[in-house]
Amino acid sequence: MELAQVNVARLREPLDSPLLAGFVAALGPVNALADAAHGFIWRLADDGGDATGVPVFDDDMLLVNMSVWESLDVLRAYVYNGPHLEVMRRRRDWFARMAEAYQALWWVPDGHRPTVAEAQERLLHIREHGSTPRAFTFARPFGPDGTSWAPPEQETRTGFVPGRTSDG
Repeated sequence: MELAQVNVARLREPLDSPLLAGFVAALGPVNALADAAHGFIWRLADDGGDATGVPVFDDDMLLVNMSVWESLDVLRAYVYNGPHLEVMRRRRDWFARMAEAYQALWWVPDGHRPTVAEAQERLLHIREHGSTPRAFTFARPFGPDGTSWAPPEQETRTGFVPGRTSDG
């Protein structure tokens, strides 16, 4: 199994506005980092090489980012370390705070490339049900077998992880 992820972001202003110039300038380099990252498999892209032209939820002010990775650990390492983290720290400059879930993770069979419709359904699932094996978040992840497990920072000195079975 491979890990799919989607996140959406509501633009504060149109993409071609001066406010978004820093985001637009960072988009190519950040996508190149993802493409070269350990464990990266695929990302959604339009003819321009990014996904800024891909519609999501029929809303012109929403951007979608969708990719597939080898595991939760490699995705977490990419998202929360290095240059990607620096760009994430500026997200409030470019994007409005969203009241509803804007990120979903889910397991897909090897070689499957999710569609935007599939990603929208996973986001709606989290908004309605919270984290489940069907769609989950970094904060409450599930393994490919559907068992709940805690991120490494929640492990205790005994090695016990809340919600993880002894074999997983």
